[in-house]
Amino acid sequence: MKKKEYDYLIVGAGLFGCVFAHEMTKRNKKCLVIDKREHLGGNVYCEEKEGINVHKYGAHIFHTNDKKIWDYVNQFATFNNYINSPLSLSKGKLYNLPFNMNTFYQLWGTKTPKEAKAIIEEQIRQYGTKSPKNLEEQALSLIGKDIYETFIKSYTEKQWGKKATELPAFIIKRLPVRYTYNNNYFNDAYQGIPIGGYNTIINGLLEGVETKANIDFFKDRIDLESLADKVVYTGKIDEFFEYKYGQLEYRSLRFENELHETENYQGNAVINYNDASYAFTRIIEHKHFEFGSQKKTIITKEYPENWDKGKEAYYPINNERNQQIFKKYKEESQKLKNVIFGGRLAEYRYYDMHQIIASSLTKVAEISKIG
Repeated sequence: MKKKEYDYLIVGAGLFGCVFAHEMTKRNKKCLVIDKREHLGGNVYCEEKEGINVHKYGAHIFHTNDKKIWDYVNQFATFNNYINSPLSLSKGKLYNLPFNMNTFYQLWGTKTPKEAKAIIEEQIRQYGTKSPKNLEEQALSLIGKDIYETFIKSYTEKQWGKKATELPAFIIKRLPVRYTYNNNYFNDAYQGIPIGGYNTIINGLLEGVETKANIDFFKDRIDLESLADKVVYTGKIDEFFEYKYGQLEYRSLRFENELHETENYQGNAVINYNDASYAFTRIIEHKHFEFGSQKKTIITKEYPENWDKGKEAYYPINNERNQQIFKKYKEESQKLKNVIFGGRLAEYRYYDMHQIIASSLTKVAEISKIG
């Protein structure tokens, strides 16, 4: 048989595919990375406008407790000391997030953990239930009425496009409450934004790797598959199998960018807009991720949307119906010896950036051990 041109055809130039390509190239394997978008980098891609790195597909803040993963990404970029401390606008008033003593003071005027705990526990007793049947009941049982109605109800209904009483309880597994005056959203030991944007990491990962953008795998599938011994597929798993067991569901997002002739629009990188009167869920001011001093600023309003095949798939809807469909696709995928499935779309699960890097590194280690 004629030797194929590549060891691996990697479909999708997001973090999973780029890490896989980087690691296999180090192991003297020849890789070709393709992506249907006009750029590489997947959802972490940054677009420079007015000297500002705009997170094209929504805010990405790197955070992890895994020192190995932190050291790994620091090979390719220097991270700044950005700390994510979002604000939340509800009924005309700004509150600190995550829920902490600053939030409780702004909400109730409480000054001690004892006072705040007493209010939350009393509201849980009054409004909670031992067997929550939906998201609203779950939230009331975890943090009481005031926090739920101020911060969660309208925001969640906008995010998912359904009433909170129609959403399953498992969407909220826990709601972290801090009884300290600490506005750092993440508890992770390592956090920051790569100086110069995430493209620096993608460029580092893909150095020496052959890449092609604007390539739709499904339009030329047979020829593309014939190029390599194995395919690494990071796209939608149901699309790979031509939707034979049905179509998986997602929520999508729409982003509206605005250029403002001012140095500082909102004074913070992230502000959530809870009220239903706002169609968007948050406003991102990108320059604050990198402590920018540009004379202009760019903001992005983030609108949740129903998903269809013409839109980007962001959040899997992991209800019972979709999980049953995904299970069939997963079983089908495990029968294929020459295709490796990885990433949030192929695995139908939400990943943070550090998790997807770890997943790709684990897959590489498994293959290398077998090989």
